[in-house]
Amino acid sequence: MTNCIEIKGLVKEYKTFTLGPIDLTVPGGSILGLIGENGAGKTTLIKSILGIVKPSGGSVTLLGTAPDHAKEDIGIVMDDCFFSEYLRVRDVNSVLSHVYKGWDKGLFADYLDKFGLAGAKNIKELSRGMRMKLSLAAALAHKPRLLLLDEATAGLDPVVRDEILDEFLAFVSDDDHAILISSHITSDLEKVADYIAYLHQGKLLMCDEKDMLLESYGRLVCTKADLEQVDRGYIVSTRKSQYSAEALIRHKGDFKRLYPRLTVEPVTLDELMVFVVKGEKA
Repeated sequence: MTNCIEIKGLVKEYKTFTLGPIDLTVPGGSILGLIGENGAGKTTLIKSILGIVKPSGGSVTLLGTAPDHAKEDIGIVMDDCFFSEYLRVRDVNSVLSHVYKGWDKGLFADYLDKFGLAGAKNIKELSRGMRMKLSLAAALAHKPRLLLLDEATAGLDPVVRDEILDEFLAFVSDDDHAILISSHITSDLEKVADYIAYLHQGKLLMCDEKDMLLESYGRLVCTKADLEQVDRGYIVSTRKSQYSAEALIRHKGDFKRLYPRLTVEPVTLDELMVFVVKGEKA
């Protein structure tokens, strides 16, 4: 299986913020979910991958070549619709048919029908959710091999989100295709992502197969006295109240064998983020 994205030592420096260095790969036939709080660097990373902002260092390879050479094969959805609000929805078809050699007008029309988008409407009349659906239709209609999506399911109701997630799964059923998607809706990523990369303050804290990540970590719920007896090597961070404590633990299987009487619950991606950002470091 070849890698659709290869990032080595990517750094982007600003006066008050530095992203990286980032090393990241996205294999063909997979979806990588990019998580992190606002300001963690997710959008900066995607823009650096695309060359929208110039990295200060490192290299990016997309579909085996330089990003500039892969543009025809990349579908992009940023966190807001980039079309002029004075266009009608159907006008996007004719505009982008002159941009992409592989643009499929019929396929674009099919996506408009599937997403419930009226071609005669002006883009300025669309809600945020409708604009996101238009951007997705445009990203898919030139038959890309790689999708880069920044909050692509934001503003969509659960039913439409579920339909779009099905589209993503169908897209990566081809081992020549891949998706990198950033999202604050981590439940979506838990449904479809094969890998999770967690950015915090510009640094890549975790990057692993989603199932391995969720299996490796757990949430310990116990008394403060019990917590004091736990080997600190297992603890990532803690949160304490007046009478009880909880902790994010690593190596969950080993921990449960070592401390069978303590309660360890499954952890979600949201809980991972909250523990890392708000918990007290071990």
